Order: sequence, then structure tokens, then C-alpha cells
Amino acid sequence: MQTNNHKINDYDKVLDATFGEVGTQQRLDAEEKAYTFYTGQIIGDARKKAKMSQAELAERIGSNKSYISRVEHGETEPRISTFFRIMNALGFQISLGMPV
Repeated sequence: MQTNNHKINDYDKVLDATFGEVGTQQRLDAEEKAYTFYTGQIIGDARKKAKMSQAELAERIGSNKSYISRVEHGETEPRISTFFRIMNALGFQISLGMPV
């Protein structure tokens, strides 16, 4: 991993240089890849915490082990309905609400 010995003064400039400026297609694509990766990490961590194999999770949601693997590795992002099924199968309850 490349570092700059904590000499970054404006990290927004670093992000702009690396991924394009906010609002550009390049930046949007990078953000989408990051969200897909993070979603996979959340699911993988939750599955491991539930002490469930990928095959068991896949069976519970009517899918297959390779799909769960692709999700956890950030290669594919589940549809929101599939995300809810996955989290429900792992014992999570998701609620949405407006900020107070």
C-alpha cells in the first residue's frame, strides 16, 4: 500500500486525482465498485458471525454457493430484494426510516 507519511493536506484532491472529480462518470463508477465491495464484506462478515457456510446461506435464499461467493468478493451486487433475503436468512432485521 502506498502512503505519503501522513502528509496529505487535502484528501479530496487525492480522491479526485485517483477516481475523477465528484459527479464524473469515472468517480461514479469507482463509488459503485466500492459499494459493491462493501456490501459483499457486510454479507460475508455477517455470514461468518452466524457460523453459516456459503452453501447453507445459498440454500436458505434459493440460490447457489457460487452466487454467494461472487457477492462476498464484490464481483456482483445483489438486488435489494436479494439483499433483504440474505440478511433475513442471517437473522438480521432491517428497517428503514426517516431521520429525526
